[in-house]
Amino acid sequence: MCWCQGNYAAWRGAGVIRTRSLTFCYSGAQPLCFPDVDVPQGAVLLLSGASGSGKSTWLSLVAGLVAPTGGQLDVAGHSLVGLSQSAADAWRARKLGFLPQRLHLSPALTAFENLALAYWAAGVALDRARIQESLAALGIHELAQRKPAQLSGGQAQRVALARAVLQRPKVLLADEPTASLDDDAARDAIALLQSTSQSEGATLVIATHDSRVPALLQAEDGGKTGTQPPQILCMQLSKSEQLPAKAQAALQGEDA
Repeated sequence: MCWCQGNYAAWRGAGVIRTRSLTFCYSGAQPLCFPDVDVPQGAVLLLSGASGSGKSTWLSLVAGLVAPTGGQLDVAGHSLVGLSQSAADAWRARKLGFLPQRLHLSPALTAFENLALAYWAAGVALDRARIQESLAALGIHELAQRKPAQLSGGQAQRVALARAVLQRPKVLLADEPTASLDDDAARDAIALLQSTSQSEGATLVIATHDSRVPALLQAEDGGKTGTQPPQILCMQLSKSEQLPAKAQAALQGEDA
């Protein structure tokens, strides 16, 4: 028996993210069942729900960080079911950008060097011009030689976003990008994510329990003229009151 995690109205057409009967099981717990999705290229998917509802688990599945227990999962033209860890790592480095809630910038490296690590992870040659281009596109090219301790929170998030789009990914995942931000900073963060994903042609997935984000997404679209706004899709996950304590504790640890 699966613990259903939300309701979802299926979208038609070829999806850059496509799931069918997707499940994941924590050790000793009932499997989590996630709604079927078809997210088209260039769209925005808002993945919402309370802390502990499974948002980070779903992101981890789509990012190839964990393997599904069952079902079908296709992302950017590749099936992630049965993929080896090494193959998943190589695929992720080429096709997917990830902006985690904890930015994971190496404190010993400069902003430029943190971006350079992405090339090492992808197993491709360093492209210095592309690094400079990515930093410049986000207005932080002058910060290239600063280390994370020398950056403000907003600057560090921009460095992490530049790293996420460095390989021009097909999919950009953002985990709680407005957590602990005031209203002005939250608005700037959502605007930056939308403009960056559109300029890179990437499908954007935002996982959040922040009730401000839907309105911020709509406001960002409404403020643009002369461009075709991206399709905004929503998937709501809910925390089952009957979910086993062990699985709930694991989810709380991921979605904190």
